Amino acid sequence: MATQRESRTEPRIPLSRERVLRAAVKIADEHGVGSLTMRRIAEELGAEAMSLYYHVGNKEEVLDGIVDVIAGEINDVVDRIDLPSKGADWKKAVRHRILSAREVLLRHPWAPGLFETRVTTSPEVVRYFNALLGLMRDGGFSYDLGHHALHALGSRAIGFTQELFDPGEGAGDASPDLLESMAEQLPHLVGMMLEVAHDDPDSTLGWCDDQTEFEFGLDIILDGLDRMRDPA
Repeated sequence: MATQRESRTEPRIPLSRERVLRAAVKIADEHGVGSLTMRRIAEELGAEAMSLYYHVGNKEEVLDGIVDVIAGEINDVVDRIDLPSKGADWKKAVRHRILSAREVLLRHPWAPGLFETRVTTSPEVVRYFNALLGLMRDGGFSYDLGHHALHALGSRAIGFTQELFDPGEGAGDASPDLLESMAEQLPHLVGMMLEVAHDDPDSTLGWCDDQTEFEFGLDIILDGLDRMRDPA
């Protein structure tokens, strides 16, 4: 009697809230957060769209959830930082923490815009700021000064800033002749652009080097706060 060959299939991985949110992050990374729909997430998971609602109530809950996922990634990174933070060391510890958070966000360029628009507070974001304030306390900050410091840092505390404007691609190709023609109407901006272009031909002024400008602003704030803390 011939033996019957058993069919072997890979076990189906059950859906979970974490799998749904991870799939949403993957789609946002590859196609932008604007491309997120429940149907597209379901397709990514090889599931029916209706089955997602057992794990997330709606798209808004997905958006809140992926903010928490990214903030969780940030916490995973910064929790591994082992730097002294007592006294004068607070500034180096805070700076390293913020720039490490920024590295995570740079892998998810859509995330800052989403962080800014959510009205539900992410528990992972709260955990991040609690630890950041702890570093300030190590440095001699009162809670009052720490409160002011968090306001001064704003979104920069977690690794991003909202730029005043984005001139878009090609803005840095403006010729000196074109700039000169604009000098009468915009004397100070044109003067700045011409001076920097002359003194530093590799500058990306106006079409700025975001990392350089981010660190410049961060250092100004941290230096100012350092002068206000209690060093004792």
